[in-house]
Amino acid sequence: MGKAKTRMMRVLERLEKFYGKPKAPKLTDAYEMVLHRNAGYPQSDVNCDKGFAALKKAVGLAPKKILGAPVEKLRDALRAGGIVPELRTERVRQIAARVQTEFRGDLDSVLKRPIAEAKKALRKFPTLGEAGAEKILLFTGTAAVAAVPSNCIHVPLRLGFGRESKNWAASYKSAQEAIRAELTQTCEAQLRAYLLFKQHGQTLCKSARPKCEECPVTDECEYFARLRGNPI
Repeated sequence: MGKAKTRMMRVLERLEKFYGKPKAPKLTDAYEMVLHRNAGYPQSDVNCDKGFAALKKAVGLAPKKILGAPVEKLRDALRAGGIVPELRTERVRQIAARVQTEFRGDLDSVLKRPIAEAKKALRKFPTLGEAGAEKILLFTGTAAVAAVPSNCIHVPLRLGFGRESKNWAASYKSAQEAIRAELTQTCEAQLRAYLLFKQHGQTLCKSARPKCEECPVTDECEYFARLRGNPI
């Protein structure tokens, strides 16, 4: 890659100038990230934040506290995170039980395994697929994984970083390959890209009705060029 800036690096610089430097993730602990993902439904930052905060306040997050709490108390706390609190209660208990028995109460131990093995172990937790496991590896600083935000993969794809497919997994992999090819393989660089793509996807470049007229990188966007009938 040399010293020359890649197109992705230029795009990220402009996004950062527009939005400001990304804030550090609120959660960087593997166990807490797994709980957080399962604390809300439909899954969103808002729902998961509410369910996670209520669980922490009412019961606590330690596996022993969750397993020792009455099911009704867990369910009442998780209502804050949205619908089907019964299902989420069951999942939270499954997570706590597995961490307690398989990892002796410390999920961080899985991060010391080879990357492929750690990812496989993480994917065994409820609702945690490839993207979720890779996000944990990146956010914990375990590996410089090109962990594309799962609900915003349309952002790099619209910008021409990867190619969209009818298959979500194929689209995700394509975006990942583009990110690997254009950014340095460090956790700092990969996390910055993840956070900026996510912020752009949640603010302007929404999956439905994107606000292209306010976007700072339309001249770099293949999606916008197609809308105007003038492909890049």
